[in-house]
Amino acid sequence: MEGLVSDFWRGRRVLVTGHTGFKGGWLCIWLRRLGAVVTGYALPPPTEPNLFEVARIGEVVESRNGDVRDLAALARVLSDSRAEIVFHLAAQPLVLGGYSDPVGTFDTNVMGTVNLLQAIRSAPCVRAVVNVTTDKCYENDDGGRAFRESDPLGGVEPYGSSKACSELVTRAFGRAFFDPASYADHRVAIATARAGNVIGGGDWGENRLLPDIVRSFQARRAVLIRRPTAVRPWQHVLEPLSGYLRLGRRLIETGPACGGGWNFGPAATESRPVSWVAEQCVRLWGGSAQWQRDPAEYPPEAGRLQLDCSKARESLGWEPRLSLERALEMTIGWYRDAANGADARRLCEEQIAEFGAGESA
Repeated sequence: MEGLVSDFWRGRRVLVTGHTGFKGGWLCIWLRRLGAVVTGYALPPPTEPNLFEVARIGEVVESRNGDVRDLAALARVLSDSRAEIVFHLAAQPLVLGGYSDPVGTFDTNVMGTVNLLQAIRSAPCVRAVVNVTTDKCYENDDGGRAFRESDPLGGVEPYGSSKACSELVTRAFGRAFFDPASYADHRVAIATARAGNVIGGGDWGENRLLPDIVRSFQARRAVLIRRPTAVRPWQHVLEPLSGYLRLGRRLIETGPACGGGWNFGPAATESRPVSWVAEQCVRLWGGSAQWQRDPAEYPPEAGRLQLDCSKARESLGWEPRLSLERALEMTIGWYRDAANGADARRLCEEQIAEFGAGESA
């Protein structure tokens, strides 16, 4: 995968919002391995335990605590970081969180994006912005087809809708203040990234499938599954992160030619129902591990999500590398090794090295 092991990132200044979260933490570890100078801006870690602390991510980034809803603080950090590339991952990231706190979800996911892009208007160092949204930003009729970047945005619940709004905010700022036609004047290229359901070691989020499974297995109780028949585009966290890194580089190299929305998801054959994932985890964990359907009632969610990633494959040269079986093996192995005392950052670095093995410079 060209672009990830060359010298492009060495010494390059990067800002990651949401660096105390699961995906943000993995991204920071990878960027530092590539030689980037990374500043992180986020609220304190959202769970206990959390990847930020167990992997000591504060040792490899300049970590600044703050809220993306605070425009003045965000602008100060952006100025201090002198970042050339910004990866925006700070968000309220959970579907059920959107139901329990719709106001906070829209405030963080929409106004957080507004504030970041407004701050970038006064940040002369910034050249590329990757706003990370979600596959749930599409208007989903549960028809079963894979979504393409040109499909209508919508979202069937507050979280998905808030991310669709974040996409629209990005589009509006891109046209009003960072128009590709005047790129020579402002020199800022902006894109959005829509990933599938991400799994990997170090995620301890509530109401997320793999963390729920691991917590239950470790406690020797059956994991309760809300929607066994729901189909999702599962992928290891390194898959979309490799897409974000590639996209960030291309925005620097080609400018607005790589702007707009991008899907990063698994092959269609890797989209599997929740029950299949649960069964594989039972097999990998062994012992008394088991799952059963949760009899409780929950708010509605889309029954099927799938992404068409042909645009990323054809225009960026990106494509998924791991089968879902291998992604689950890596994830369960990470949690087991960490529970047995292995160093969490080393586990992440080893999996990053394995994922990148054989890539050309």
